Amino acid sequence: METDVVIVGAGAAGIAAARRLRDRGRSVLLVEAMPRVGGRAHTLTVGPVPLDMGCGWLHSAERNPLARLAKALGYKIDRSQAAWQDQLRNLGFSTAEQQAAGQAYEELEGALRNNPPDSDRAGDAIPRDHPWRPYLDMLSGALNGAELDRVSARDLLAYDDHATEENWRLPAGYGALIADAAAGLPLRLDTKVRAIDHQGTRIRIETDRGVIETRAVVVAVPTDILARGDIAFSPAIDDHLHAAACLPLGRVDKLFLAIADAEAVPSETHLLGNPHSAHTGSYYLRPFGRPVIECFFGGIAACALEEAGDAGRVAFAIQELGRLLGSDFAAGLRPIAGSWWHREPSIGGAYSHALPGHADKRALLASPPTDRLVFAGEACSAHDFSTAHGAWQSGTEAADRIEAMLGRTGESPCAP
Repeated sequence: METDVVIVGAGAAGIAAARRLRDRGRSVLLVEAMPRVGGRAHTLTVGPVPLDMGCGWLHSAERNPLARLAKALGYKIDRSQAAWQDQLRNLGFSTAEQQAAGQAYEELEGALRNNPPDSDRAGDAIPRDHPWRPYLDMLSGALNGAELDRVSARDLLAYDDHATEENWRLPAGYGALIADAAAGLPLRLDTKVRAIDHQGTRIRIETDRGVIETRAVVVAVPTDILARGDIAFSPAIDDHLHAAACLPLGRVDKLFLAIADAEAVPSETHLLGNPHSAHTGSYYLRPFGRPVIECFFGGIAACALEEAGDAGRVAFAIQELGRLLGSDFAAGLRPIAGSWWHREPSIGGAYSHALPGHADKRALLASPPTDRLVFAGEACSAHDFSTAHGAWQSGTEAADRIEAMLGRTGESPCAP
């Protein structure tokens, strides 16, 4: 049986492309290296509690296509305001310090907009000896997965200019939604793509489980996988692979801790471990009222804790929380789950950021090398990169490009 389009990668982008093409009457096949769908959207259920190891927020929710999908699939949507900008009882972060830190961020943003650095290095917009520079690098770690010196100023503003303040959640899990979106799609899981030969009228895809032939292909894998050459392309597409290398995945990881005495802290509250250091964690206390703490580490902190390993990361989080909430509370914390996205061999990191001087590489990566080969993924999004909905939209756009090509050539859908 012939397949019109093979989609390599069954994350949000690949699933969106497959659904779009299927709805157009095209036969599709999703090929995924992991034994599950979803990619960096992954809900792990521990006991009765669903925990999102990757993306967890419907950002820019009022225009987010995945919010509409969640509603269509009957998912409950939580629209309560995020607690990120609050510090429970001002513990370890006084009101005056919070105001000073906020002013520092406004100073950085003003410099990026009004006097952007010639280097395009976001870190050059504010002095390195600024008293709140570590705090700003911590924020960059959360937003970009990397400190300011590794981030393009133009890229940072491109996201900021289009993001809204609406951030919603799915109590049943963002990863669960993405997995449900793949229901009914033809899948080959646990299948690694080694090479793609796209020089003929038929595309030949070599996997570790045999060869697949197709009319067109959407490649929806993370940039680090492309940059390190895990997939060989013939003919070569060096410009696109170089673009992927200029859009590396940052480091962002999560750790979930169970609370012995949940009533000791109020639900839906937040703590920043140490606002004076980039090597600190962000702690969301009792999300949805559950007896857990979601520990979030980005950038410099994520890199350092990866070296510390599982036990070191747990000890670090408990120490920071103990310093703020007391040793008795900390003694009742125990680890229940966590993510190390950089260690996932078919992913390689969290989400993409453009290196200084390379914000234009997103458009290059999104441009088709040939009519029959298109890339998709959050890194291809012009302004919604680093999000699941940015990946989803790029998948639908890639599918539309493929469909337009097949239509121009008069290729009717293969019979099912």
